[in-house]
Amino acid sequence: MASDSGHVLIACDKFKGSLTAHEVIARLEEGLREGAPGVEVRSVVVADGGDGTLDAAESAGFTPEPVQCTGPTGEPVQTRYVRRGGEAVVEMADACGLGRLPGGERRPLEASSAGLGEIVAAALDAGIRDLVIGIGGSASTDGGAGMLTALGARFLDAEDVELPPGGGSLTRLASVDLAGLHPALTASRITVACDVDNPLLGEQGAAAIFGPQKGATPEDVDLLDAGLARLAELVEAETGRRVADQPGAGAAGGVGWAALCVLGATMRPGIEIVLDLNDFDALAQGARLVVTGEGSLDLQTLLGKAPAGVARAARRAEVPIVAVCGRALLSEEDAREAGFDRLYRLTDLEPDESRCMAEAGPLLTRLAAEVARTELG
Repeated sequence: MASDSGHVLIACDKFKGSLTAHEVIARLEEGLREGAPGVEVRSVVVADGGDGTLDAAESAGFTPEPVQCTGPTGEPVQTRYVRRGGEAVVEMADACGLGRLPGGERRPLEASSAGLGEIVAAALDAGIRDLVIGIGGSASTDGGAGMLTALGARFLDAEDVELPPGGGSLTRLASVDLAGLHPALTASRITVACDVDNPLLGEQGAAAIFGPQKGATPEDVDLLDAGLARLAELVEAETGRRVADQPGAGAAGGVGWAALCVLGATMRPGIEIVLDLNDFDALAQGARLVVTGEGSLDLQTLLGKAPAGVARAARRAEVPIVAVCGRALLSEEDAREAGFDRLYRLTDLEPDESRCMAEAGPLLTRLAAEVARTELG
């Protein structure tokens, strides 16, 4: 039971397919104040490195900088990076992720990470030297070759012709030229926000595990994995960094590997980065309760997703924490082991999951009122 003084801190991501993070927070605030009139509520948007990372950084005081880049299949995309002083946050999902595929048509062999590199280059050109790159939600499996090409690298076939975009062409790679990489990279600190620990290659690698989600057939997966192996062989020989087996190298279709191998990046869980940007420890100081959540709490939640990261941070701050969700596929024991004191589900109020999705806003307000009466009463 929380103490009877102090504020409630909401730290929530979106409910995917139902509510944005800002809508979730607004509904939770409304319900908490209904269930516990007069309670002080503070809130922060969180994310795990995928879509929503820019919103989370903006809630921490970063300023948007509009930019146009190349979408995953070549179309122009209007996006942004966000900055605070000499620090910037870039989000792959908004630049060239699955949500940017025209008509949602997945192009596993042709999709490229070039747009991400273009935004990184824009930030470097603007004088940024401290970059956080959120790489969740990618549409491509090109080993980050598109990103590196946009930053000045060249990937050539046996005729010294540059390869076309996409992982499908990488088996034809004959040579790499990294001499033209953006000169500011050597003076920059790059941190990759990532929530997976897959290697680049093999049965647990980028193509095998994530390729099918991006539309890859079994034959495509084999082709993509072979191309990634060829890319790693040539680039690692050039850089002297052997990182294909490093956890996270397979993230975002191999963008994680490219960042480690060529950009000299470090990798951290996205939620930890976002919590640091928002100074979560200071926000939690004196809180009586933390409320977090997402649309579906399941075993994936425990593998680096935002609510689990918030739970760890709340535990460190010695503040009770509850999770709200549309549905939970975790047992109460799983939830406790993950650090949650209690779970609250929309399905407790409305068993029909389709209605939960359609009526998520009003149901979440009702659920938050129940949280307030139970935890703060």
